[in-house]
Amino acid sequence: MTPTDKSAEKFERQMNLLAALSDTTQGIRAAEIQQRVPGYNSDHDSFRRTFERDKKDLLSLGVPIEVVAGTTAELTAYRVDKSKYELPDPGLESDELAALHLALETVAVGSSQADMARAMWRLGGVVDAATSGPLGLPVGELTEIPSDPSLVPLFRAVTERRTATFVYETSAGTADRRVEPWHLDFRRGRWSLSAFDSERGDQRNFRLDRIRGDVAVGDAASQTHLTPKTVAEQSDPWEFGDADPVMVSVRFDAEVALFAGDSLRSCDSTAAPDGSLVFLVPVMNWPAFRSFVLSSLDHAEILEPPEYRAAMVDWLLLIAGESNG
Repeated sequence: MTPTDKSAEKFERQMNLLAALSDTTQGIRAAEIQQRVPGYNSDHDSFRRTFERDKKDLLSLGVPIEVVAGTTAELTAYRVDKSKYELPDPGLESDELAALHLALETVAVGSSQADMARAMWRLGGVVDAATSGPLGLPVGELTEIPSDPSLVPLFRAVTERRTATFVYETSAGTADRRVEPWHLDFRRGRWSLSAFDSERGDQRNFRLDRIRGDVAVGDAASQTHLTPKTVAEQSDPWEFGDADPVMVSVRFDAEVALFAGDSLRSCDSTAAPDGSLVFLVPVMNWPAFRSFVLSSLDHAEILEPPEYRAAMVDWLLLIAGESNG
């Protein structure tokens, strides 16, 4: 079996596991999972090892697996509360769906066409490829951006200022690395990480395709070194636009304040006793800045001006499928 076949088999098994965990309110025991979920070995020890790895992978992706304790280990059950996991209908319009479909047709990010079609259905439907391109012509794939199993934990480490540890392959063999991730980049066909290397006491770049095994992340805000200006200071998308800049006040909770500080280090800020930071940001491109704020989920809040705060609230209500009136 090729590595591609193994990855596809693993993905299918984990999706079957997620479906089984989501289709129960009382929970499902490990013995039932072994019997009911396709892809698991009949050998008890082999099943346990694979099951534990699958749970770890799903948890690292943010799947809220709950443990329903039993009187014995054999009676312990597992479940996923769909209300805590499923995305609300974003209410995308047909032109927005078409734009997403165009992006998926032209740039593949480590996914098969079948995977991307399933993603489109979850977002509200698949646009007919025959009419998705200019003048009604189908759009061919222009490039492919490969995915990497290390992307998810490292992205979390970057945004939440967590440390990360992993095994890295060098010309002399493999070695343990403990780093403070600063920036992920994709260039020349591969992903790379800029980070502070704790052992060397300096900035280092790491190729993700040389990371072996799982990436472990530390606690939020556990980094002790600020991202250097050469990494952090880039032209921000909300600075580009024809409109005059509007000063927007936004508060970031303590959990993401350091990350926000790296991204907005040129802006005036005020610290609160609880560790949160309030930034005053000149915004020329509101949709771009809105996306940046939403990257911190409920740890960020637009404060001023009132019309921008209202615009954010209205947009979130629209995403949630609610009415403002």
